[in-house]
Amino acid sequence: MSMQTFSSLPNLENKRVFLRVDLNVPFKDTKVLDDYKIYKAIKTIEALLHKKAIIIIATHLGKAKGRYDKTLSTEPIAKYLAKILGKRIKFVPEVIGKETKKAIKNAVAGDIIFLENLRFKKEELENDTKFAKELASLADIYINDALAVSHRKQASVAAIKNYLPSFSGLLLESELKAFARVLKPKKPLVIIMGGAKIKTKAPLIANLYKNSTYILLGGGLANSFLKYNKLEIGKSLYDAEGVKIIKKLMKDKSYSRKIILPLDVVVLTKEGKIQAKNVKKVLKTDNILDIGPETISLYSTYIKEAQTLVWNGPMGKFEDVNFRAGTTAIAILVASRSSGYAYGVVGGGETVAALRGVRMIEYVDFVSTAGGAMLAYLGGEEMPGL
Repeated sequence: MSMQTFSSLPNLENKRVFLRVDLNVPFKDTKVLDDYKIYKAIKTIEALLHKKAIIIIATHLGKAKGRYDKTLSTEPIAKYLAKILGKRIKFVPEVIGKETKKAIKNAVAGDIIFLENLRFKKEELENDTKFAKELASLADIYINDALAVSHRKQASVAAIKNYLPSFSGLLLESELKAFARVLKPKKPLVIIMGGAKIKTKAPLIANLYKNSTYILLGGGLANSFLKYNKLEIGKSLYDAEGVKIIKKLMKDKSYSRKIILPLDVVVLTKEGKIQAKNVKKVLKTDNILDIGPETISLYSTYIKEAQTLVWNGPMGKFEDVNFRAGTTAIAILVASRSSGYAYGVVGGGETVAALRGVRMIEYVDFVSTAGGAMLAYLGGEEMPGL
């Protein structure tokens, strides 16, 4: 069943709305470390409150594998959201069951009920139809505002749509609108990709390379291409399976003209020293952990020419302050070029964190809450949630 737009929602007063969001945020000891996704979900929640709906919020958190894990309870997220909204939220320590049904039955217009981690139920991960029917029985309307999981064939984003009138949330609609501009870009289109696995990036490269002007690579992704080119990458992270995919891509000679690889890299030597080296001088004992200064300078020339920019994935081991310079530099360049000079779209957790770190996130035209799903959508892959 296809989804209808948010603007086409019927009268929602006293109607129960099952709102699937993505509040999978990092936290430690119940303390939220990054609230970007939470704030992005608020627009739809406030619009539903204005419509006097009863809101049932559902999200996943972490890599729960179909069983209860106290450390992955969504209760701290519910409390954090309640604080932001300045409104009481009823947290239910289960997904479906007597307590959930009771809470919904006793709810009145404007109430918010927050369910436990969806992925505590293996049926969620299996896209189980019986489980989807049970979720659907809780509500009158279904709204998907979680693009970040819409590439997953899971009950709360896929099967549930068969049993309820389904609508898109305001955040989801804004994401798709932004991506539409990337799929029909104003050129030059410059794509910047980092991270590790070529498998998740290959569809995007394959789908966008005809329209793209340049594709700039960093991180483990670049290492895989360097290795394919028979350059030494030492002990560096790379995708062994990805080399086979690269071989297929490179059969088309136009790829080699568009894909731009690092000129130099920052390595950790066997002796524990941090050095910038030309990619042709990396030793077997070196570990590549960032792009080097010459590469930053080269990439900046391409970014400064762009009319459309897409960035997903760090340029190295961004979580280590010693190897953050490349990602930070790209964040500043992308933000500086966006909002006027070019249309900039950024996605992925560490990528967003880098933008927030340089305090320039507001200068990027659109910052997606999705990482893998952004790549899947732009890469033309199946999106069960849509």
